[in-house]
Amino acid sequence: MAFGGFESNAGGQPMSEINTTPLVDVMLVLLVIFIITAPLFTHAVKLDLPDAKAAPAAEQPETIRLSIDANGLYYWNNDSLSLTDIAERLQQASRRQPQPEIHLRADQAVRYEKVAQLMAAAQQAGMSKIGFVTEQKTAK
Repeated sequence: MAFGGFESNAGGQPMSEINTTPLVDVMLVLLVIFIITAPLFTHAVKLDLPDAKAAPAAEQPETIRLSIDANGLYYWNNDSLSLTDIAERLQQASRRQPQPEIHLRADQAVRYEKVAQLMAAAQQAGMSKIGFVTEQKTAK
């Protein structure tokens, strides 16, 4: 539908310009509404809360250090164990609340297969917090 005046248009073509006046009017009304209502959102219920001097009790989970040396031997903290023994201990540890964190340390010469087997055993046991321990590289 073409909008135009009653006077004759040169060439008989419909007017193709967009009338932006209603759009500007609506935007100004919305701006005024937001200016009026914005301060209402910043006011909250005023409460006089009591002071408490107690420190929050943060319960730290136990840490299990799993290590793999260059020969592919597994260690639970400092005890040398087989992968099946570690899997059994992980099953028991996964039932504790809060669940212990696992810090996995592997020698850089160890095969990736050994690391993957240990991670799979932890996942099958239901352990969810596993972190890799590395040494910080010193600048030369």
